[in-house]
Amino acid sequence: MIDAGDLRQGVTFERGGQLIEVLSFEHTKLGRGSAVVRARLRNLDTGAVTEETFRPEERFPRARIERSEVQMLYQDGDHHVVMDIATFDQFPLTAGQMGDALRYLRESDHLTLLRHDERILGVELPIAVELTVTETDPGFRGDTATGATKPATLETGLTVDVPLFVGVGDRLRIDTRSGRYIERAS
Repeated sequence: MIDAGDLRQGVTFERGGQLIEVLSFEHTKLGRGSAVVRARLRNLDTGAVTEETFRPEERFPRARIERSEVQMLYQDGDHHVVMDIATFDQFPLTAGQMGDALRYLRESDHLTLLRHDERILGVELPIAVELTVTETDPGFRGDTATGATKPATLETGLTVDVPLFVGVGDRLRIDTRSGRYIERAS
């Protein structure tokens, strides 16, 4: 069991037979009253996002989420086939199960598969990925001082704002949480 006061981002619990994931939370102490926990929650069965308020002593059964490392193999029509690294089992995943991960993935990339009671919930990406720039305006010598940016298209089709000195063929580290440029990869 997990108390509402212990809710943190990424925690998954069960309520009413459905899986609920905490997207964000805030502990608030009211004037003379007791504290409350405001949480933004996503129902993993329906995808609905809601905001709710709980008393800190409310309890929920914690959901056991299994994580396994998988490798992206290929796309087959509307499905994306991944392989479990440990067992070599292959799973077809829909675009809905892959979510925003499709913007950052190439064939043979590694990611984490999330499951609950053998049901595939989705995937979890590493915090940063390295991708190659395929299209951008040319940079010029000395363009490092202004802090200005320009759009660049990466090998997965994702477009991000990058500094002016970045050119075609450069490998970049991209934050998968925000979709922003971090640095040039060495």
